[in-house]
Amino acid sequence: MSTFKNVSVLEHPVVARDLSILRDQSTDIVGFRKAMARIANILAYSALKELPLREHSINTPITETKGYAIDTEVIVVPILRAGLSLVDAIIEFIPDAKVGHLGMYRDETTHEPVDYYSNLPDGVAEGQVLLVDPMLATGGSADDAIGFLKKQGAQNIRFISLICAPEGLKRITEKYPDVSIITAAIDEKLNDQAFIVPGLGDAGDRYFGTL
Repeated sequence: MSTFKNVSVLEHPVVARDLSILRDQSTDIVGFRKAMARIANILAYSALKELPLREHSINTPITETKGYAIDTEVIVVPILRAGLSLVDAIIEFIPDAKVGHLGMYRDETTHEPVDYYSNLPDGVAEGQVLLVDPMLATGGSADDAIGFLKKQGAQNIRFISLICAPEGLKRITEKYPDVSIITAAIDEKLNDQAFIVPGLGDAGDRYFGTL
């Protein structure tokens, strides 16, 4: 359970097992990617559960019956580059989802995000935007990304993250109370280098093999 408003923490045996695999520094790149994919699927399932539906008629081999279709456009926006690790899981559920990109890197001195790239598809203002990034540490990148999306007219934003620090959650929930957050874990704190403790290191480096 989370004490933060609009924050959902997934509690599931598979999530607990795979988080342990991701945290273990001895896990190789293959094991890391597979565990990330499994958790990403569960996160995506949870993030998509409130999508609106519209009814329509379909014909089974036996008779006509009621069917359903997703009644909004879904737009996935990974924060580059680590956010790319969560995109495929959402597309498995919503194959026609559009994908935008926001490029940011962390300044190692200030620990704040620096923007270097943005490319968003049409429909951001009307659709369901799923902003994805495996780690919510200081909240700087998420803050910057949400602010950018809102300037583009986005009204419905959900943030999906694997692991969150309380400091980042406090920043985002206080500044953007209308943005729901779905995560697999809320960790203890940030250390002096603004890394999540216990965390799992740099998710992007471990996923892409750039350690």
